[in-house]
Amino acid sequence: SMAKGLLAFVLHAHLPFVRHPEYEEFLEERWLYEAITETYLPLLHLLERLAQDQIACRLTLSLSPPLLNMLDDAVLQNRYLRHLDRLLALASHEIARTHSDPTFSRLARMYLRLFSQARETFVDRYGGNLPRAFGQLQDAGVIEIMSCAATHGYLPLLQVNEKAVRAQVQIGIDEYRRFFARTPAGMWVPECGYYPGLDEILQACGIRYFIVDTHAILHATPRPVYVTYAPVYCPSGVAAFGRDANSSHQVWSSLVGYPGDPVYRDFYRDIGYDLDDAYLRPYLPPPGDRVPLGIKYYRITGQTHEKAPYDPHRARERAAQHARHFLSQCRQRVEWLSGKMDRPPLLVAPYDAELFGHWWFEGPQWLECVIRQAAAEPDTLELITLSDYLHRFPTNQVATPAASSWGAEGYHGVWLSEANRWIYPPLHRAADRMVELAARFPHAEGFQRRALNQAARELLLAQASDWAFLIQHGTAPHYATARVQRHLSRFTQLYDTLCAHRPDDVWLRTVEAQDNIFPALDYHVYR
Repeated sequence: SMAKGLLAFVLHAHLPFVRHPEYEEFLEERWLYEAITETYLPLLHLLERLAQDQIACRLTLSLSPPLLNMLDDAVLQNRYLRHLDRLLALASHEIARTHSDPTFSRLARMYLRLFSQARETFVDRYGGNLPRAFGQLQDAGVIEIMSCAATHGYLPLLQVNEKAVRAQVQIGIDEYRRFFARTPAGMWVPECGYYPGLDEILQACGIRYFIVDTHAILHATPRPVYVTYAPVYCPSGVAAFGRDANSSHQVWSSLVGYPGDPVYRDFYRDIGYDLDDAYLRPYLPPPGDRVPLGIKYYRITGQTHEKAPYDPHRARERAAQHARHFLSQCRQRVEWLSGKMDRPPLLVAPYDAELFGHWWFEGPQWLECVIRQAAAEPDTLELITLSDYLHRFPTNQVATPAASSWGAEGYHGVWLSEANRWIYPPLHRAADRMVELAARFPHAEGFQRRALNQAARELLLAQASDWAFLIQHGTAPHYATARVQRHLSRFTQLYDTLCAHRPDDVWLRTVEAQDNIFPALDYHVYR
């Protein structure tokens, strides 16, 4: 029997490559530590519970190469454990501090349990190797993992040099193979950024499908008969799946979606800003700047500075209610479409993975409720991966999606604005020079080969879409600017060194130790 409708959850897990071994501690490395504790470990927990209960999950997950490299890095693993041990000590002190207040004492004990479980899972169960944990779930058929471009470069704005785009795609695939010992079927195109012709590069590299935003399909040529409720094949033969706008908006929007419900935990109200400086000093990064510490005692409450205490029981109940509402909305669209298509309609629901747990604390609970409730009614709505869909329905309409992204206003403006447009001329010049170097030194060995590989790393790191995004949104703009400038400066120095045949092995070893992403990279990818 076949369900009336199909639902494909796609979670995109990505963080920019932030690793600074030259410092004892570095503030922006906390982005990774928070995501591990609040998103990646809870996601593993729920997937394991579903597998143990034999609940069909079939979730699609993308793990970007920068994230995989950071999760696999011994320096960052050790620093994460140090960060987690500080949280455990802080939670223990919070239990003592709040012992006379039953409400906050219960919450302090909740955080101690969460941090203790995170440490036990990370150390004892996985030995610090989270990529292997996700890989085992893929091998068991619980999830499907997609690849992603090498450093999450925004490909529509790199297309002036096709070899730069090909390198981003191919290195992303190579890294996927290095971690998971198989070839990926799909690729998460960074920011869902598409331009006509990109699919030809994906096809040449062996990719079978990718995801675009809704309007890329609505404005495709010719217009798809089934709009986003079925994929289209690009002329190259690669399938493009369109995002279901209703499913996405209901979940990610903090204004009209579930995460803004007043019962849920408030993301911004954190004891890192609330409590005395002297008390918090041992847990704050040097030089003692106030930062969120991950212990949050209040719920959203409403548009007010006065917040009510968080109630985990009420929040769990609300997550279950929202799961039922989400599925009822999906079923209504499926029922309306039933009989109008030659196949069950497909709802593709892609989200940033970090929404679940980090930004929306109850997100993993909601996701697990949705999966369990859907599994209880398999005739109505079936969970499916995108590869499953193409295997089941290999015949689809041919159309060319429109240029698009899932950024604000749907095109390229987030990554090309008055604030960040300055980064592109030097990026394009560096890409041209990298192609020149690859042609000029076709058989490099020793220092030359190492320098060429490192030049490629510096170019790739400078191309990350994260820097333009952070500059545009005013989130860590000084750090993002410094990262672009640092990688371009290092690239230029490597270029000059190679052209002048003046090796500086000491300096190169320092750079290799700091920017050590992609250990298996081969500069010939730019030839």
